Amino acid sequence: MAYLLVEATPVAAPPVPVPLNFCLVLDRSGSMQGAKLQSMKAATRKVIETLTDQDVVSIVIFDDTVQTLVPATLATDRTALLAAIDTISEAGGTAMSLGMQAGQVELQKHSGPDRLSHMLLLTDGQTWGDEETCRNIARALGQADVRITALGLGAEWNEQLLDDLAEFSDGTSDYIADANQIGTFFQRAIRSAQGTAATDARLLLRLVREATPRAVYRATPTISNLGYQPIGENEVSVRLGDLVYGQTASVIIDLMLPNRSNGSFRIAQAELHLALIGVEQEQVIKQDVLLSFTSDPAAPAFEPRVMNLVEKVTAFKLQTRALAEAELGNTSGATQKLRAAATRLLDLGELDLAEKTRQQAEQLEQGQQLSAESQKELKYATRRLTQKLEE
Repeated sequence: MAYLLVEATPVAAPPVPVPLNFCLVLDRSGSMQGAKLQSMKAATRKVIETLTDQDVVSIVIFDDTVQTLVPATLATDRTALLAAIDTISEAGGTAMSLGMQAGQVELQKHSGPDRLSHMLLLTDGQTWGDEETCRNIARALGQADVRITALGLGAEWNEQLLDDLAEFSDGTSDYIADANQIGTFFQRAIRSAQGTAATDARLLLRLVREATPRAVYRATPTISNLGYQPIGENEVSVRLGDLVYGQTASVIIDLMLPNRSNGSFRIAQAELHLALIGVEQEQVIKQDVLLSFTSDPAAPAFEPRVMNLVEKVTAFKLQTRALAEAELGNTSGATQKLRAAATRLLDLGELDLAEKTRQQAEQLEQGQQLSAESQKELKYATRRLTQKLEE
């Protein structure tokens, strides 16, 4: 068994930054009143200030109705845009598909190869009866090369739905525990969009005979199970999505390898296929993967940095399986995996998260249910183990 780490880091900014086509779809339902709404408005103002004059922006607000607050327009008249944001107030229930549909309409007005299209979606509650409509819109947006950043505020939203919206559009989803953090997440979304160096990246791995991939996980910028698509004997393809300038995208590949005599052997060739911003032709970067085999017991058994990432991925896998088993009522299995995850987190120096994970294991063992807040905190904090949240 071996772990292969493949990393890609765009080190040069695009020669000419591609303007954005950026739509904010914001929940202003009654549950957003007070600090949530004020923080959302402040974060939205900051987004407007971060955009360039070449960017197109639109703002949609929804409750159980929808309003296109700012139709798609160049972000030049910031005074007018900020004044529009000031008018947002809370009202009604939650019908997220209405907001997504209106956002889709605005994004379509300026879609095309000359702009990168993004939807930033924020909600703090369950949307009732229209989940499949939301998923269908996300699929359509993904096919139109629109990336969705789906953010859930607090504990009462449907995490599976937001995860699906992100997956269908090659976007991201995340959990905001405190309204004061909305600005941090909004800035991360807009800065990542502005820093996009390449789109539609995919990794093609050509393995030697008898080498078998068992699993593929994204390690950075956040942890996720990527899976892989077999495309032939000893060849697999992995979708990586967009690459951001200055940000390392890395994957961990769990491999079964044949026995070898002592020496250095080529076990695979990695090919990175990507569309660089400002370059019409697809770029292909190739790298041979060499592995040294030895029978010397004094030789290092692993590379510490790789194993640190593997341990973080393992903690993610354990908590993911634990939460799934808890959902199915397998308390014993869930408790066992949570304790194992807590041990790994402790070894990694993640003391606070390790303690919270241990407490959740004890809670399950005592016959109590995990709260929605606890489940979200464990899931998304573990996913972010390789990406420290800026304060």
